[in-house]
Amino acid sequence: MFFFYAWVLRVSPSVMVSELMRDFAVGGAILGNLSAFYFYGYSTMQVPVGLLMDRFGPRRLLTISALACTAGCLLFAASETTLSASLSRLAIGAGAAFGLVGAMTIAGQWFPAHRFALLSGLAIMMGMVGGVFGQAPARLSVEALGWRETMIVFSVGGVMLAVAAWSFVRDKPVVIGAQRRSILNSLGAVFGNLQVWLNAVAGLGCTAPLLGFAGLWGVPYFETRYEIDRPTAAGVTSLVLIGLAFGSPFFGWLSDRMRRRRYPLVFGLIICFISFIALIYFPEVPLSIASVLALLCGFGAGSQITCFAAAREASPNELSATTLGITNGLVTSAGAVFQPLIGYLLDIGWAGQIESGARIYDLQTYQLALTAVVIATAIGLLSALATRESYCRQLS
Repeated sequence: MFFFYAWVLRVSPSVMVSELMRDFAVGGAILGNLSAFYFYGYSTMQVPVGLLMDRFGPRRLLTISALACTAGCLLFAASETTLSASLSRLAIGAGAAFGLVGAMTIAGQWFPAHRFALLSGLAIMMGMVGGVFGQAPARLSVEALGWRETMIVFSVGGVMLAVAAWSFVRDKPVVIGAQRRSILNSLGAVFGNLQVWLNAVAGLGCTAPLLGFAGLWGVPYFETRYEIDRPTAAGVTSLVLIGLAFGSPFFGWLSDRMRRRRYPLVFGLIICFISFIALIYFPEVPLSIASVLALLCGFGAGSQITCFAAAREASPNELSATTLGITNGLVTSAGAVFQPLIGYLLDIGWAGQIESGARIYDLQTYQLALTAVVIATAIGLLSALATRESYCRQLS
């Protein structure tokens, strides 16, 4: 449920684009950077998250981090400047950083190794359900209450999660206070592992369409291309996340079933790559077909789950959470990189049109800006092809 909550907070700015541009008087580049502050906090925290999980376990960490998300939501709701809004997104991202690694740590501690990819896929599925909730339903809340009031409502979820984490999560005693390696030795062992880097870059190829496109720019893109209202555009964008919700457990199950990590990852990246190209560049694609392509893009991106399992199996067992944290930080850096990059490219091609205080970009400008995502997915596919197969066994 924490990862569900994290995804609600992660994608919610995508249904507030016009309101945020208007209230903060900013363009696409600044808005993209503001939204990306979530990922600056999220990605930066992944290394300490992994180290802390390996030493102290998830119970206390999940409780504290849920409260950090609550504080960030309240600060964002009260923000009058881009500085305070950016800092609040930073706090939300730092708190949300514990969600997925915490879930994977629990899966690794309490369940058999050959079920790790499937269980991690189910955790990501819950996150994608949260992402869907953060799109169309969140947009309805914004229209009914306002974006500030919606963020206050979201803050209540953090309090509920903190209570649930403290009440129900249990640490496995063997991991509490573990000090088998020094911090520098732990980081060196993971950062110096080529397989961790290859799997992380492959995972980033999956998350570039998710975080760079669906996480912020998908809604205004579909509004522009199909001249549809914002709730409808949010619904279409949500299909990327729905696809990921199904793809993550499927590829996790397939990988565990095949006892392979590399093949499912490559297969999923091919689906994601082709679908995204068709979604952005193919002319005369009706909305119904675009919806299917969005679903397929997310489904293929679900193969990212295998990169976490492969990276974990390529590292020493006592550094599992550290490896997962570093891998997750690199994978989710797609949001920190591509949300502002796409915004910057959109501003370069902007023709000067403004509507209700927000900049309007034409279709050709969107297509040019989203080329960055296409390139990232292609690089991810090449990286996946270069990974070493672990056969679901610990290599280190």
